[in-house]
Amino acid sequence: MIKKTTKYIAQKPVLRSILSLSIPIILANIIQSMYQMTDSFWVGRLGGAALASVSICSPIIFLAIALGVGFAIAGSTLVAQYFGAKNYSMVSHSAAQTLLLITFISIIFSSIGYIFAPQILSLMGANSEIFAMALGFLRVSFLAVIFNFSFFMFQSIMRSIGRPQIPVLIVAITALLNFILDPLFIFGWKAIPGFGVQGAAVATLFTQGIAAIIGLAILFGGKYGVDLKIKHFIPDFKFMKKAFWIGLPTSIEQSSRNFAMTLVISLVASFGTTAVASYGAGMNINQVAIMVGVGLAIANGTLVGQNIGAKRLDLAINISKINALISFVVLSFLGLLSFIFSKNLISFFIPNDPMVIQGGSNIIRIVSLSFGFVGLHMSYSNVFSAAGLTKIPMYLTIFSQWFFQIPLSFFLSKYTPLGVNGIWIALPLTNILGSIVAYVLYSKGSWKKSKIIEHNPTV
Repeated sequence: MIKKTTKYIAQKPVLRSILSLSIPIILANIIQSMYQMTDSFWVGRLGGAALASVSICSPIIFLAIALGVGFAIAGSTLVAQYFGAKNYSMVSHSAAQTLLLITFISIIFSSIGYIFAPQILSLMGANSEIFAMALGFLRVSFLAVIFNFSFFMFQSIMRSIGRPQIPVLIVAITALLNFILDPLFIFGWKAIPGFGVQGAAVATLFTQGIAAIIGLAILFGGKYGVDLKIKHFIPDFKFMKKAFWIGLPTSIEQSSRNFAMTLVISLVASFGTTAVASYGAGMNINQVAIMVGVGLAIANGTLVGQNIGAKRLDLAINISKINALISFVVLSFLGLLSFIFSKNLISFFIPNDPMVIQGGSNIIRIVSLSFGFVGLHMSYSNVFSAAGLTKIPMYLTIFSQWFFQIPLSFFLSKYTPLGVNGIWIALPLTNILGSIVAYVLYSKGSWKKSKIIEHNPTV
């Protein structure tokens, strides 16, 4: 049974609510990003080609995960609004049904990715120097997708009910374990053989499996705001259909974003292995800033969703404005630090390759000063998601990336003297444009009239 002491975070003062929810989410996201950084750190010791094999796989893995992320976000939106309405039976029902939905989806994606991994890498332009290493890494990574989906859903549920601290602890433990296991499986030790690049994916598979099991155990424990029972997993096709149609646009948005990244890295690959390795190292730093922005945006969406469920639209508006300001200031500061210390940051990952250090630091200097606009874009987009208007962020992403970033990247890199730098320049321009359009749509206020839950049903 759910404890009576379950927190209702939306009742706290605005700034306190934002900070108490966003800080643990940011910490969890940064620690979670350590998985990729850990892989880059240890694999980088095998050389530039090994790092390039991981870098070329990253957008493919993110694309696969993104296809299911939308449904997890749909579940968290419904959970947050029912939690705000204090309908706790529907909180548990929503959590169980979206877990059921996302498990089914993850099995399909994992199977397809594993089978067609060679063809995917060929389409990505992986050359003979890195193909075999990339294939082993990618196939094991696809096996981990099921655990990734499950734990992401667990995180979303905990955040939606104002309990973001719990996933932080789990992520911290498994990230530390991953850092220990990475060199063990990559290089080998005594009776344990080294698997090379593939070993990094094996370590991730193992640790993500542990995280998913712990998360499910907590949800079934009933002590933290959700009390799952076997009966909650009896398929409710009407509810699952509702969650599907809320989540589908976000799934398309996320997959479109990551598919665009896949096309970008394919374009980068046409400039050689050094360019791919530089991109991988540079994007590691970019990823940290994005994770901070994502944390603030998720906090924004959770609080807005809870207040919509509680019929406190005035507070939802106030939260969204304050959150946008915080996001812009914090990410702009991170961008300035990244600009100043760009070479030091890249050297941490590739200490013995001057060409990659130079290329990666160049990427950071070009992209970093637009980090604040990334924060604005994500903050406003999550307001629409919290209100159930997930088509708006989808359209915004498709417009900014498919009709602007990709064509501009191709034109600047192939038809101007900028070369590969044209790809890097297109990214900050896209960030600025996306934030402007998101603000205009937010200001129109259509999200204030959205209704996706009923305030009286129980299950």
